[in-house]
Amino acid sequence: MRRTPSRRLFAAVLLVASVLTPTMATSATAATDAATPATAVHLQGADRHDHDDCPSGGLGRGLNARLDKAVADVRREAGIPGVAVGLWMPGKGCYVRATGVADKATRQPMSTDFYSRIGSETKTFTVTALLKLVDDGRIRLDDPISRYVHGVPNGRRITLRHLAEMRSGLFPYSSDPDFVHDLLSEPTRTFTPPELLAYGFKHRNTSAPGKVFVYNNSNLVLLGLVIEKVTGHHVADVIDRRVLRPAHLDHTLFPDGPSVREFPEPHARGYTNQTLSGAVEDSTDWNPSWGWSAGAMISNMHDLHRWAKIVATGTLLSPETQKQRLKTLPTGFPGLGYGLGIFESGGWIGHNGSIPGYESVTVYLPAQKATLVVLLNTDITSAGQEPSSLVARAITEIVTPDNVYDRPVPLR
Repeated sequence: MRRTPSRRLFAAVLLVASVLTPTMATSATAATDAATPATAVHLQGADRHDHDDCPSGGLGRGLNARLDKAVADVRREAGIPGVAVGLWMPGKGCYVRATGVADKATRQPMSTDFYSRIGSETKTFTVTALLKLVDDGRIRLDDPISRYVHGVPNGRRITLRHLAEMRSGLFPYSSDPDFVHDLLSEPTRTFTPPELLAYGFKHRNTSAPGKVFVYNNSNLVLLGLVIEKVTGHHVADVIDRRVLRPAHLDHTLFPDGPSVREFPEPHARGYTNQTLSGAVEDSTDWNPSWGWSAGAMISNMHDLHRWAKIVATGTLLSPETQKQRLKTLPTGFPGLGYGLGIFESGGWIGHNGSIPGYESVTVYLPAQKATLVVLLNTDITSAGQEPSSLVARAITEIVTPDNVYDRPVPLR
């Protein structure tokens, strides 16, 4: 049985990820409270030890002020309601701030201890679970998907590796107009994995396997089914038992089954314009089942701080398997390499997530053993760019100018 946090539950695409088509994203129009000051909010109780290495002065008055201004400028220009940022740089200090509002109606302030939907950061957990099966000798990355899932177009030539590195050649279900219409017409409905895949499988494949990078949630839904086929257990249970528990991530969950629409408290309200009318709506209670093993998970800053280093350094995997995971290939986007469910941008390793109403970035910079976590309560793009990328770029331009995180084009 999957465990759930002691507090009440709910739910959750990236990089790269909102699952919906790029044409549905427009400039931010939501009104925000630009006057809301940035505040340092530290986690209490069991979470507090995560900040023990952060001096009271953070990164120093001057640097703190520059970061405060950079985040405030991006939030104002991109129309972001609220943002929480955690930056940890061993030997130098840390910067933990929340600014803006979590709820535009009540004006409740944003906080660093909120749960948040993490969209396609889910992929790092799903692929970790898959790679643990590789280490167990139960599967091989070069196995064809047809060995585990029937009915996949060209499945005898598409390998698990192709799926994890986004080079399967399959058509993404989230780019299908019928899927977009069905989701936005009834955002609280529950989708099953076969239903999701059917939207994509009715289209011709976009390329031969292994040839072209196309960010594709169909790939990760298939890998979720592989995990279930091999283990005989729900993918949510496998991730909980094989990944979350060993990593001591007590505030991270994969909502599945009857509680799929639950969202732990406290959390911010989420705002999106990925709607049939294009108007901004509150998407907090939308059902994330359409993201499943590609984007349904929830976490908080404390756990993501911990997870960033674990996933980037391969703590849960054998060195050889981690080496394969981090072997990034060109994506066609400048400065972005993609490995097995993980990317590298400007030296930063990790993933980002975007789902209607929420965005996140969780990355680790090995050269400085630095970690950056960004959580937002909107996915509304600004000048064609994801707001989480704008925040992460502004921060890294200041603190690691030789290693700037940059997502110039949303991969959805």
